[in-house]
Amino acid sequence: MDSTTQQFDKAIATCRNIFIDKLNDYGASWRIMRPSSVTDQLLIKANRIRSLEVKGNAMINEGTFGEFVALVNYGIIALIQINKGWADRKDLSVEEATSLYDSLMGETRALMLKKNHDYDEIWRKMRVSSYTDIILTKLMRIKEIEDNDGSTKISEGVDSNVMDIINYAMFAIIKEQEKQATA
Repeated sequence: MDSTTQQFDKAIATCRNIFIDKLNDYGASWRIMRPSSVTDQLLIKANRIRSLEVKGNAMINEGTFGEFVALVNYGIIALIQINKGWADRKDLSVEEATSLYDSLMGETRALMLKKNHDYDEIWRKMRVSSYTDIILTKLMRIKEIEDNDGSTKISEGVDSNVMDIINYAMFAIIKEQEKQATA
């Protein structure tokens, strides 16, 4: 089995390639999204994952793998919007958006490595459905923080919660890639 770092990097490559392909198709059209709209987009993706997990089947022939990839990529978009603010137009080139993606994914990966060390890779023993529930919980927290104009008394901010969402989605992608490798 590959190391967590190798698996994480493979999952990053999968998500990054899709991000770049969509950038080439649409440009950085998401720059007009306010942070609360990005949060709602994350909520849509996470809710669909949970719905499919609970129902056990899908009416649209797309499984959860693509939704976890979307959570990663919309998570990076959320971090970009937090850092740069939202815009009234597409104001980033493909190269600029890709550079921001790489930088913010690097920070998110570094956080995963620190937490993975401290928690001793417990994510490997968890169920993917637990990742989904944790992601949904973090989204509820983000919505609450946004509704309170970004203020918290003792809790992590939106960016920390988004990084955790990305990392849990990455773990789900890794588990799916492991399953595909053994099939």
